[in-house]
Amino acid sequence: MSIVVAFSGGLDTSFCVPYLKEEYDCPIYTVTVNTGGITKEECAQIEARAIELGSEGHFLVDARSHLFERSIQYLIKGNVLRGELYPLCVGPDRVVQAEALVEKARELGADTVAHGSTGAGNDQIRFDVALGVLGDDLKILTPIRDLALTREYTTEWLTSRGFEVSASTTTYSINTGLWGVTVGGKETLSTEAPLPPEAWPTFGPESAPDTPDTIEIGFEKGIPVSINGETASPVDLIESLNALGEKHAVGRAIHVGDTILGIKGRVGFQAGAAAILISAHRELEKTVLSRWQQYHKTQLGQFYGMMLHEAQYFDPALRDIEAFLDSSQHTVTGRVTVQLFKGGVHILGTSSPHSLFDTGVATYGETNELWDGRDARGFARILGLQSLLTHRVRSSVSEGDE
Repeated sequence: MSIVVAFSGGLDTSFCVPYLKEEYDCPIYTVTVNTGGITKEECAQIEARAIELGSEGHFLVDARSHLFERSIQYLIKGNVLRGELYPLCVGPDRVVQAEALVEKARELGADTVAHGSTGAGNDQIRFDVALGVLGDDLKILTPIRDLALTREYTTEWLTSRGFEVSASTTTYSINTGLWGVTVGGKETLSTEAPLPPEAWPTFGPESAPDTPDTIEIGFEKGIPVSINGETASPVDLIESLNALGEKHAVGRAIHVGDTILGIKGRVGFQAGAAAILISAHRELEKTVLSRWQQYHKTQLGQFYGMMLHEAQYFDPALRDIEAFLDSSQHTVTGRVTVQLFKGGVHILGTSSPHSLFDTGVATYGETNELWDGRDARGFARILGLQSLLTHRVRSSVSEGDE
């Protein structure tokens, strides 16, 4: 028997390595799947931590581009914001991480995988569903959940065996990914109190620069491809925008929503690139898409985000929605000018070769070439006809009741 552990270097996964080694007396391997937000130095620190805790071998998998292709591009194309606020910062990462965990288990000939999710959150379901689909022959161990362990207990357990534990990891749980950072702590266990400044990974809007930054983002068929005319890969572009967002404290808020398990949950998040790109992409779509494309995209985008958030990535309905979203993006090419200032993302303007905002046809509220006043009068009469007839009928019914 050997066990492959999904390892982040945080408190829960740090507990899993020595605990499983003691409990099962077998080789433990660790896998860190980089889905964004960690530096080379941090990757080295995570590896050193895994070896210190007893890992027989540590593996780093760079899955950032895969994550973009799998999920993030569709979160942009669908303008996905859960509760009109939260951009699904780290939930989609779990599918990619589970996939890498199963692949490494196959390579090592391991029969068991493990993750450090608790029994109260969404991640336990996301990991279990993905691992169950991709590695249905593997045994799944979840010691934090199965033993109902508190962060205080795991801290004591590790320190009693000579392993140092940072006080910050005991107080707050921070998850970092390409699409953003989530923060959980005692304040997010209820809805009354905000997270204190020390809980956040960076400063807030009040400490942001007094001078705004204005940037131009280029899109091709819905995919962000450039900043200020300089082309970049989606991953590099998102990481650059996350840095800019951090500088101006944009994309930072606290979200309350429904969890997979049916209870309410609350989480802080900081997602600069998501806030910038979704705002810019949505405004560009207003310029180039028809009203009914936008309407149906909104419905499908919300459904897609809900299903992805709730561990249903593998349902074929999501592949159908992705095909729709891809089709809708054929004309979503152009440039968007964005100003970032003290927590705000302000769209200054858009331009596109496919713009439906054609001043050669008509100027809203002023002149037009395709109709005259008589046409407009007749259109208004016909458009209001059913409302007129309904109003007459209901008025007569009301009078008769009297």
